[in-house]
Amino acid sequence: MKAGIHPAYRTVLFHDTAADAYFLIGSTVDTDRTQVHSDGQTYPYVALDVSSASHPVYTGQQRKTTVEGRVAGFNKRFAGFTGK
Repeated sequence: MKAGIHPAYRTVLFHDTAADAYFLIGSTVDTDRTQVHSDGQTYPYVALDVSSASHPVYTGQQRKTTVEGRVAGFNKRFAGFTGK
């Protein structure tokens, strides 16, 4: 590996603002912000809008699609329009 071209790998504090959840993860993200975590250590800090703690797919809050398919729904919606 070439020296001096790779970003620094370090532990970073990610904060999901939607779920108010904190994650300590190894990352190479570049940030100037720092925050003190509950363990008393100061870590680089990155705020996130969505993570696995708040994303609808991972939390089970995703809308369920109907059992009938897209084609059946289309035919049902436009059943009154007959081509004459």
